[in-house]
Amino acid sequence: MGEHMSDDSHESNGHGPGEGPDAHENVPSRQRRRFPGISSRAYEHPADRSALVALRKLSGFDTVFKALSGLLPERSLRLLFLSDSVRVSDQQFVHLDAMLRDACAILDLEKVPPMYVNQDPQPNAMCIGLDEPIIVVTTGLVELLDEEEMRAVVGHEVGHALSGHSVYRTILLFLTNLALRVAWIPLGNIAIMAIVTALREWFRKSELSADRAGLLVGQDLKASMRGLMKIAGGNHLHEMNVDAFLAQAEEYEAGGDLRDSVLKILNVLPRTHPFTTVRAAELKKWAESRDFQRIMDGHYPRRTEDKDTSVSGSFRESASSYASNVKNSKDPLMKLVTDIAGGAGDLGGRVRRGFGGSTQPPRDTTPDD
Repeated sequence: MGEHMSDDSHESNGHGPGEGPDAHENVPSRQRRRFPGISSRAYEHPADRSALVALRKLSGFDTVFKALSGLLPERSLRLLFLSDSVRVSDQQFVHLDAMLRDACAILDLEKVPPMYVNQDPQPNAMCIGLDEPIIVVTTGLVELLDEEEMRAVVGHEVGHALSGHSVYRTILLFLTNLALRVAWIPLGNIAIMAIVTALREWFRKSELSADRAGLLVGQDLKASMRGLMKIAGGNHLHEMNVDAFLAQAEEYEAGGDLRDSVLKILNVLPRTHPFTTVRAAELKKWAESRDFQRIMDGHYPRRTEDKDTSVSGSFRESASSYASNVKNSKDPLMKLVTDIAGGAGDLGGRVRRGFGGSTQPPRDTTPDD
């Protein structure tokens, strides 16, 4: 069963999670559940897992991965943040330090990752690192979010750490910022771009998983929604409305014709994160699901069972998720795909109408008797 965390033992004994007999006694300022031994499989979005499998199978990925892993020593990454950022601790950004330890306690992450605050007005957070994860949040984000909203973000990043996402995120950062200009990589530019595109596709899906981890840590859906709204529209909550914000996601998914569907694909390709309204809608859907309630009731996969997990079972789950998403999608392109799969007639007419062509039925050219 998931365990409750009470607020009567908030005083720290100097130990972090996994560092002493009272390892998980750093607790949040209000009562929330914790999930001993939880596997990242409990909250990972099926699309995240399938995109990662596809990425690993991409031709040339192993070559680039090994080359960059040797080129980018972990020590230099840590030195960079030590020299030019503020390390979160019990002496600096104390409230963030408490949130980080709380999040690690709730998700039962034994080793607390180092966390840094970096001077940058752009609200952002990331979990990077090849050997061990490092969490970085910007001053823009710290100043934008309130305590409960920030707690969800910290949980989001701890979720990335628990899922092992930091390695691939680091490779993506260096490929986009550095490796595209490095001639020694034994692959052509097109191959590198294919890997970057695949990495971005995976990372967008991994964000949906991490949003779920953030909700498990914060256990406050309203705070998670507020945080996403602020990231989209700034610190003007009095001017925003959650229902209207979620309605944007539905309009985005269903609106327009096939031209809009194509434009959506082109718009999202350069991005590492899904559109914020889509993230909010996905998170709300999961929060209302039976899967989420079962986790909150203490029924979730454990890390001790990870080695027994069937790869083919994960494939089937991912395939089932994609099939369900396509079938239930309101996107015009997805509807067309579903119709084609179902053997719908007049395909040419459907495509013409989808791209804004004539909606008139084709003229009968059969000669008169």
